[in-house]
Amino acid sequence: MSESVTYAYAVLCPAQDLGAVLRGVDGVAGAPVRLVPGGSGTAPAAAVGSVPAEDFREDALRRHLEDLDWLEAVARAHHSVIEALAARTTVLPLRLATVYLDDGRVAAMLREEADAFAHALRRLAGHLEWGVKIYVEPPPDTRTSDAAVDAPAEGLGPGRAYLRARRSQRHTRDASYQAARQAAERVEAIGRAMAADHARHRVQQGELAVGTGENVVNDAYLLARDSAADFRTRIVDAVRDLPGVRIDVTGPWAPYSFAALPGAQPPVTDRAP
Repeated sequence: MSESVTYAYAVLCPAQDLGAVLRGVDGVAGAPVRLVPGGSGTAPAAAVGSVPAEDFREDALRRHLEDLDWLEAVARAHHSVIEALAARTTVLPLRLATVYLDDGRVAAMLREEADAFAHALRRLAGHLEWGVKIYVEPPPDTRTSDAAVDAPAEGLGPGRAYLRARRSQRHTRDASYQAARQAAERVEAIGRAMAADHARHRVQQGELAVGTGENVVNDAYLLARDSAADFRTRIVDAVRDLPGVRIDVTGPWAPYSFAALPGAQPPVTDRAP
């Protein structure tokens, strides 16, 4: 049997029936997920699994992180474990591919950071993360404007018709960006009134971008469970009158964007002394 190390998914508040929940979830490398207690029954615990050491040593991991298929499989398993836990208790998600030599090292980490973890879990209790993305999406007539540019306007030569069409394109595009700024201001105002916390992420570009339009805002909000429906409704209603803007509200998610604290997202390491 090959040597294994302990893969850590999240720090969490102990709760009833978590063992039953985890029995139905496959972790990274298809391994079962178990809990490592941090001390007493109410102390923060950790969800972990055993993974092949040969895949998570520093040099091997560096190669694996360039393998998109491997990375996607690990990320999906990591996410599925955390989401299953978040449906039953408060969690602090750990960084992808966080590994320790064994369960004993995990238990030691829990004891060392017990106060910080307990404070963070209390802050996140009853809250989940929601994402808000704003896209600039000019009206359909500007997407086929090249054809219109090729057709001279009545009474104008080809050159003047081209310039007029381009000015119209720029005006429509500028209006869409202005509308997106208004949308961002309205969303932030709603967030200040309703959310416990707010995180700003890099906008999505290239392969990460989904759907049409240009992503100009990619934010996360920490919301109490019972206010999420009202938040979504208010966000969607806030941009109905803004042309050239599309908004996506996603969630609920485990609070990935709000778990950062000393020890809550340790670097990829074997935790050797």
